[in-house]
Amino acid sequence: MQVASGLHSAPCPGSPNPLRLCRISREASPVATTPDPIAFELFKNAIFSIADEMALTVVRTTYSGVLKDNMDFSTGFADAEGKLVAQGLTLPGHLGSVPTAMEAIMRHFRDDMAPGDVFIMNDPFDGGMHLPDIFVFKPLYHEGERLAFACTVCHHTDVGGRVAGSNASDSTEIYAEGLRIAPMKFYEAGKVNKTLMSFIEKNVRLPVRVFGDLRAQLAACHIAETQFADLVGKYGASQTRSFMRETIDYAERLTRAALEKLPDGEWSFEDWIDDDGVDYGVPIRLFVTIRKTGGHMVVDWTGTHPQVKGAINNTLSFTKAASYTGVRSVLPPGIPNNEGVFRAIEVICPPGTVGNGVLPAACAARGLTGFRMTDCMFGVLAMMLPDKVKAAGDGGNTGISIGGYHADRSPFIYVDFTCGAWGARPWEDGLDGNSHMMANMASHSIEVTEVEQPIQITAYEFVADKAGAGRYRGGVPFRRDYRFLEAEGMLQVRSDRRDHRPFGLYGGNPGMPSENYLNPDGENRVLPSKLTMTIRRGDVFRHVLAGAGGWGDPLERDPAAVLKDVRNELLSPAKALADYGVVIDTARWTIDVAATTRRREAMRRARGWQAVPKVQWHDPQPLARAAE
Repeated sequence: MQVASGLHSAPCPGSPNPLRLCRISREASPVATTPDPIAFELFKNAIFSIADEMALTVVRTTYSGVLKDNMDFSTGFADAEGKLVAQGLTLPGHLGSVPTAMEAIMRHFRDDMAPGDVFIMNDPFDGGMHLPDIFVFKPLYHEGERLAFACTVCHHTDVGGRVAGSNASDSTEIYAEGLRIAPMKFYEAGKVNKTLMSFIEKNVRLPVRVFGDLRAQLAACHIAETQFADLVGKYGASQTRSFMRETIDYAERLTRAALEKLPDGEWSFEDWIDDDGVDYGVPIRLFVTIRKTGGHMVVDWTGTHPQVKGAINNTLSFTKAASYTGVRSVLPPGIPNNEGVFRAIEVICPPGTVGNGVLPAACAARGLTGFRMTDCMFGVLAMMLPDKVKAAGDGGNTGISIGGYHADRSPFIYVDFTCGAWGARPWEDGLDGNSHMMANMASHSIEVTEVEQPIQITAYEFVADKAGAGRYRGGVPFRRDYRFLEAEGMLQVRSDRRDHRPFGLYGGNPGMPSENYLNPDGENRVLPSKLTMTIRRGDVFRHVLAGAGGWGDPLERDPAAVLKDVRNELLSPAKALADYGVVIDTARWTIDVAATTRRREAMRRARGWQAVPKVQWHDPQPLARAAE
């Protein structure tokens, strides 16, 4: 029996308007192979809910602040061949990780799996990303047939190596960074690999915490197994397989349809990382080209700097994640994150580059490069879609680790990832105090940190005059002060955007640079952007995020918005005058309209733009002296 070919309407998944309808093509096909749209919608949302429930399970059961507070982990659900069907509500930065890791598992164990098996790995050169990110996968069976995989990846507080936290930016080879776990069986037929557990216990500084977090991953996999069994019981094995295939195909159709609506062509963009923390002052080029034709896009990183000595080399999977995150930011909401999306977006990055390191590349601090590649993606997409893409953010995320030993020789390790300033958007100011789009991370609780660690957080506040000026200003960054309370410890910092500031777009100014200081109320020693150093009791480390870039001509900003920022202490009156030409009477908190008009006219003449610059890494000159 055949069904008629044609179009029908159905609710558009993910749309903020529940009444909005999507037109869905249905080709003539046997009724038995055509998914029932209602049953499919229910199944699809059920499988997404399982991935989300896995994520909530990790949050509820984990031991580490980097997981329960920062939420540096991801969960997912894959089909029997390891193709990602659904990803949980956590990090976009892991979009490319599960498929690459699953490929490694399937390559090694496709024909060597059985019920009760669980797989583990973290090797960046065999499917992983960096050593702290440990993957745990559990194949799910029904009546002896493998139907799916429960997938988790968590950033662990420590996996050994030369520096507590295992993410120092100044390591120069993978062998210094910690315990490297090849794809292997964590459990076999329900029995734990005791040899592996012994190796982990003897090589990490906090085995109780690491084992606790591994159990959180196992708990998430158990939740997935239980709920998936209910789903198979409802739909049957054959229909379940069919619906999982359709979920992937559905995402591919939506992605290609959305890409079709974007302009065809080729665009390129470059940005720079200040240095790798080893060869100080040697900038590292990021270069990306987008080629888009119809429903297919190529993201090509050819031209990016060769891999470096320092530990900021990416794996290809993380470069893919940065690429997917950028593209997803200009596509409609409601497209599932799964294999179907990846089919429509091809990512190229030559081996031996900072975006695709090869042995013995150090990669513990590769997060810095991944986040900066995401901003580079925003830059190239802004050339393609000027009215849809934001300017550069704070360059995040900054990684801060403090580790050492208490007087009784018991170890402590504090790991924090922080970011908080979005670039200005073509229609609105950048967000203040909001995580980078690729991170989706929360902040550590100050109270919990001070209870669990020998640290006091003595300041956590916005910093004035650092957001990039524009018709819409960049997000305002914050600073955080950490007072160390133990006798001695090791401070490790991974930050950037010191020399190459967050770029502004279409006339917007760049954000102001990041800053690091030791004892700001005493010696006030300026520290480099990347460092590993000894600190002692009473030392205070201050990190100031870079300000985000602005969008549009600052001289077109509404003076009332400038006054509001001044009154909220996000902008000083002097900076309002220098960047925006707005003259504020602080005695009455009013704008001198006539003086502002004259000032802005003088600034335009002094600036002498023949055309609005598309990208700015440096402030236009000579605005500060324009009215003199």
